[in-house]
Amino acid sequence: MHSLGIPFLLLWLTWSHSCALGGKVNKHKPWIETSYHGVITENMDTVLLDPPLVALDKDAPVPYAGEICAFKIYGQDAPFEAVVLNRTSGEGVLRASSPVDCESQKEYTFIIQAYDCGAGPSGADWKKSHKAVVHIQVDDVNEFSPVFRESLYKASVTEGKIYDSILQVEAWDQDCSPQYSQICNYEIVTSGTPFAIDRNGNIRNTERLSYDKQQSYKIMVTAFDCGQKRAKEDVAVHIEVKPVCKPGWQGWNKRVDYEPGTGSKQLFPKMHLETCDGPLSGVKVMVELQTNHIGKGCDRETYSEKSLQKLCGAASGSTDLLPAPSPSTNWTASLLTDSGRDSDLIYRFDGRQAANVPDHVVPQNLTDQFTVATWMKHGPSPGLRAEKETLLCNSDKTEMNRHHYSLYVHNCRLVFLLRRDFTQVDTFRPAEFHWKLEQICDKEWHYYVINVEFPAVTLFVDGVTYEPYLVTDDWPIHASKIDTQLTVGACWQGGEVATPRFTQYFHGSLSGLTIRPGRIETQKVISCLQACKEGLDINSLESLAKDIKFHFNPAQSVLVVEGEDVGSINTAMTKVSYINSRQFPTAGLRRLHITTTVQCFGEDTCLSIPDIKAVVMVLPPSEPRITIIGSNRLVRPASDLRGPLGVAPFKELHITSTVMKGDSFGGFRRPGVMEVMHNLDYCDVLVIGEELNPDRESLEIHHSALLGKHLDATNSTSGISIYGVDSMAHYEQALRQVRYRNWRPATLSERRFRLTCSELNGRYTSNEFNLEVSVLHHSAPVEHVNHMAAQPQYMRPVHHPLMIHSLNSHIAGSAPPAATVVIVVCIAALVVIVVIGVYRIHATHQEGSRDEEEEVKDPEVDWNNSALTITVNPMENIRGQQALREEARDEEREEEEEGKDDELVGGVTSAESDNSDEEEDDDGREEMKERKQKGKLEWDSSSATY
Repeated sequence: MHSLGIPFLLLWLTWSHSCALGGKVNKHKPWIETSYHGVITENMDTVLLDPPLVALDKDAPVPYAGEICAFKIYGQDAPFEAVVLNRTSGEGVLRASSPVDCESQKEYTFIIQAYDCGAGPSGADWKKSHKAVVHIQVDDVNEFSPVFRESLYKASVTEGKIYDSILQVEAWDQDCSPQYSQICNYEIVTSGTPFAIDRNGNIRNTERLSYDKQQSYKIMVTAFDCGQKRAKEDVAVHIEVKPVCKPGWQGWNKRVDYEPGTGSKQLFPKMHLETCDGPLSGVKVMVELQTNHIGKGCDRETYSEKSLQKLCGAASGSTDLLPAPSPSTNWTASLLTDSGRDSDLIYRFDGRQAANVPDHVVPQNLTDQFTVATWMKHGPSPGLRAEKETLLCNSDKTEMNRHHYSLYVHNCRLVFLLRRDFTQVDTFRPAEFHWKLEQICDKEWHYYVINVEFPAVTLFVDGVTYEPYLVTDDWPIHASKIDTQLTVGACWQGGEVATPRFTQYFHGSLSGLTIRPGRIETQKVISCLQACKEGLDINSLESLAKDIKFHFNPAQSVLVVEGEDVGSINTAMTKVSYINSRQFPTAGLRRLHITTTVQCFGEDTCLSIPDIKAVVMVLPPSEPRITIIGSNRLVRPASDLRGPLGVAPFKELHITSTVMKGDSFGGFRRPGVMEVMHNLDYCDVLVIGEELNPDRESLEIHHSALLGKHLDATNSTSGISIYGVDSMAHYEQALRQVRYRNWRPATLSERRFRLTCSELNGRYTSNEFNLEVSVLHHSAPVEHVNHMAAQPQYMRPVHHPLMIHSLNSHIAGSAPPAATVVIVVCIAALVVIVVIGVYRIHATHQEGSRDEEEEVKDPEVDWNNSALTITVNPMENIRGQQALREEARDEEREEEEEGKDDELVGGVTSAESDNSDEEEDDDGREEMKERKQKGKLEWDSSSATY
């Protein structure tokens, strides 16, 4: 304890001595530097000061007074603190009290002071140093990536130029220091592009750009800061290449697809004319639809010539001199055919083919009025002195070489020769008519119609009238008994040569060559026969500007549009359309050619607008499947076949047509069947097996069945043909009224027919519908005859149609109205008597009636299903006598009807065709009553059980 007390004592003595000497212990203030500079890295807390933070005090080594106890910072929210590391040496450290962000504040300036520990442990009488300024700089860290100021850059250039700078891209960095906030480099990421970029972001092209090669470019660009930190997201740069301003049409497609049945289709919905801002005074545009390679110059109906004439309302009686080869028209079989497309019948003549028209086909009654018409495609004749090329020639068959009438081409001139006989005229009269036209040798199809109204002859080419430029006269031909020969494709030389031969051969193509005697063709019919079913059109005419003028050629294959304002012309051109009115058009390309003429103020032409060539692709139509359905077997009693109206084999007939259509479902196309309605142009009923024997059977259709329809019919022993362009429903109605008669059915076991129908002259054909007609033969009578079955006099069949034919004959002969009324009343009274007789027979036997209102019902079924037992009496002579009387009556009816068969139109009298619908209905009801009576009597006479 003694040892501890000595130091304490010494300390107390020293303090006491100091107090005694000066009276104060802490005499001096601490000392620090007047200013400090420091650096701190952002997001760190240590500050590097220059000079280091050290405070000195002259009172050292006096305890407390010579020691440093604190550093204090004065400033506005300076995020720093100073800490004393050694009180004796006065060392300290400056550090951040909170995170320091260079991007928020780059520098800090504040005041710092040092404090000693005072005079004693209590810190009393402390002293502070002078104020020192501290300047702190925050060092940046490269924590941010460059960012582009735009999300997308766009620019456009004109082709063929080299640019120093197309556009400039710019990126920036959020870092605070110049090192990390500045962009030191840009780079194009997309490889293989004709562009380069400098360190300032300027993009230039390294080669001349071509609009035809590529219209636009898309490149990706990135940026780097000076710390080589890359941008997180690259930026896209779109550069559009504009063509050098060339006047012309823009915004059109080279191909336009046309779907059949869609009506009018716009050809250039987005087309516009670029004029390079030139002052214009007018624009003229011509649009040409080129269809020369389609059919006969364009898409026309490909029906037969007869069907087309019927459809266009032409007068009947024309003779087709170039029909399709068939057993009845075999004179064209040796000619070369060029069917082209879609069953369009074309005959090609190469200078070695010709055909003699049979005499029974040649019209014999050419008068002062007749018409010759044909389609012709012809080119220039080779050689300097071209020979005559004959289309049609009527010349002497033997002995002499006189041409009575002919149509030929000579040196691209069309010549029609007509030599009259002395019996018709005996003076010097016009004989040769010449036309010189470009169409004759342009190797294109044209429709020629020569209307003869002697002595005037007029030529129509594609519906346009042309008068002959030269008419030469000649003497008439002397009458002779020499027969003439009509020839197609050359002229027959039967006299004045050793061997009769053809001469003056034709080189070219012909189709539809016809002669119509006694009538000339009207302008309306001619226009219809040669009309195109496709052409150009303009939609929404009312929306066109008032200054727009337009006009079509007659075929609507050429459209001319004129206007003063380019905007109006652009609007008009967007409405130009293609239309094809055929239900089944010819598929393939149609070429479009557009020529443009621009006028400037005070000049004829100022800009050259390049022509446009495009195509319209007509897609193939859905092919229809024509189906004929009905009963394939018809069994009728002999009495029905012997009846004046016979039987209707096709009463149950139905004609339908379907196409395959694809519909979209779930992204897939699945085919489906859809029924369509369209026209037919012929239906043929052919006899299978032996031909019809006119002495005992016929296949007929009443002329009244064709009234009100575009139909006509011809028949022969091999069948019947109904032709004309009309609906399937009208063909159904006509075919259901075809009647088959056989007035000697005992010789008939069965008769088979085959029916086929066509659309577009055989382009689409139906299935072959086969039908068999059989006779229902009764059981052969044996010895046992039932006397109670029926009275023979009541079983005599009544044949009213004989009286009906007689009535029609009177009406056809302009019978007085009073006589007509009397005849009708007599027939009505006779019908009433027959009906009463039938009713009495029915009441006597109390048998159920058999309904035969539907002729399609098969009587054989009733016979087979009958459960009745027939017991016959051996007294055959009664039944035999009755049969003899029936045969005698049949023979009488045959003789009466033979005189009427010659009046049939397709097998039916022409007088009947003039009857009203009411008379036909009355006839049908009488026929039905007669069939009911006869059927019931036959049933009654054979089905009773005894």
